[in-house]
Amino acid sequence: MLKLLVAAALTLALSGCGLLYKVDVYQGNLLDPDAVAQVQPGLTKRQVHSLLGSPSVEDPFHHSRWDYVSTISRRGAPTTVKNLTLTFDGDVLASVEGDYLEHDNLALYRHISKYGNLPKDKKKNR
Repeated sequence: MLKLLVAAALTLALSGCGLLYKVDVYQGNLLDPDAVAQVQPGLTKRQVHSLLGSPSVEDPFHHSRWDYVSTISRRGAPTTVKNLTLTFDGDVLASVEGDYLEHDNLALYRHISKYGNLPKDKKKNR
């Protein structure tokens, strides 16, 4: 009888292990699709920086290349990696490449931006 109770307790305890909640994780640059649409060859580095912000990767050996990278990890789905590579000729944007220009970015941007910043802890004043 004791073995049956132990087996039942273990079965009950371990049956919920696969149902743990896993939060969606977004890392890197989440770019506004309207801002990405405005990026075109001929803009200066300063103009691109004001539109998109700081790049995720700025290669110290190749100052003419900026990479904006983001990863999206969702429950039960493979991790998605998106890249936007900007190449400059001097101070002027020469080319824009990458898969950041896809249509699903707008839905993702709206989903993430509706939450805004995290609320402040009033007790800790942070």
